[in-house]
Amino acid sequence: MILIIVPTYNERENISLLAEKIFSLHVSNVHLLVVDDNSPDGTAAVAENLANRYPIAVLKRQKKEGLGRAYCEAFRYALAVFPHATHIIQMDADLSHDPADIPLLLKTAHDADLVLASRYVPEGSIKNWHWMRKLVSRFGNAYARWALWLPYRDLTGGFKCWRREALAALDLGAFSSLGYNFQIETTYQAHKKGFRIHEVPITFTERKTGTSKFNIWIILESFWNVLKMRFQKEQFFDINNA
Repeated sequence: MILIIVPTYNERENISLLAEKIFSLHVSNVHLLVVDDNSPDGTAAVAENLANRYPIAVLKRQKKEGLGRAYCEAFRYALAVFPHATHIIQMDADLSHDPADIPLLLKTAHDADLVLASRYVPEGSIKNWHWMRKLVSRFGNAYARWALWLPYRDLTGGFKCWRREALAALDLGAFSSLGYNFQIETTYQAHKKGFRIHEVPITFTERKTGTSKFNIWIILESFWNVLKMRFQKEQFFDINNA
């Protein structure tokens, strides 16, 4: 069984099209888990209506608390409620991640514990981003790679495929990030635990409808939390090399 987790906040205009695209792939035994942060636009109700046509579950949260907390709750729920899910895919609801790339992630997952859909490996690309947004993203990824000594090109992307055992091994209580830095934290922890991580190229396309959740606070949070992870990393090595 393949479980796809999609966090939502005011995505009623996108969730129907996303579900249609996912289930038109004809990938065997796919289920969708929509994790909604009490969207004022009624996204959860739309998803529940879609559950009459597709294998969709809806996890409704009381309020918007950030991407990181939504994913942590979703991961716990997925591991507990879907015991037969061998792979868990996480992706955005705004169609910036193309569902057509899901088969590539699953194929690559045969030889990996975590697959990162990457904008920054050869053949990867970004469409419809302002040059400043591209610059911020490039700098953020380069900074995280340098600070954490990681070899991966795209650490902030939210399109990933986890083998169940790798996801279950994460210490979800250790994550503190509310925004996109959560993606860095999870990949970093998987790397530290020795899991096999591969990257595959994708074309990322900026959302066509709705409002982006990206803002200056997300940038500042990422910068600070990467520094904290770097300090913890050095402390870890100091303890073990003493």
